[in-house]
This record gives sequence, structure tokens and C-alpha cells, in this order.
Amino acid sequence: MAEKCDDKKCFKHGGVKLRGETLSGKVVSAKSRHTVIVERETTQFFPKYRKYARGTSHIAAHNPACINAKVGDMVDLAETRKLSKTKAWTVVGLSTKGEKA
Repeated sequence: MAEKCDDKKCFKHGGVKLRGETLSGKVVSAKSRHTVIVERETTQFFPKYRKYARGTSHIAAHNPACINAKVGDMVDLAETRKLSKTKAWTVVGLSTKGEKA
């Protein structure tokens, strides 16, 4: 985290404010510049069948240079204004680091 952050969309060093919900999940892709894809586990109850269904959701989130999350990391997300067509979340911290491959 010693990297210089001159990102305008960074919640600490830029002009973006956090609002709304906070979530956590696992980074499954970090191929795009300043963007990570975070996977969350979901469970939904169907009363008609009295059963639960498991699923996953993928969220595109802004990855500032000062945090620099990698694939396999558990991250905390916070909601922001729309940053691009698909991004309305930003990474605010690392919960746990992933294993190095």
C-alpha cells in the first residue's frame, strides 16, 4: 500500500464518496485496468417448495492503485455513484490475501 495513488475515482485520494451498502466477496478476475470482478455466494428460499437454492453473483468493482487487489483475495466493497457502464462499487479494503500461484 506504499504506492502513490493519483486516481480520480479513488475513495481516499479522489473525489468519489461512499454511500449505501457494503459487501464482501472473492476476487475472481483482475484482467481489466482498475477493475476487478468479485464473486458473492447467494442463497434464496422458495416457500412453495420449502427448499433453498444456492447461486453466485458477479460484481464489477473499481480497484484503486492504493489497494491493488489480486485474484483470490477476499475484499470489502462499498457502493458509490456510477463510475462506468458496469461499475457502481469500489474496493475499500482487503479482508484476506489469496494464495500465490
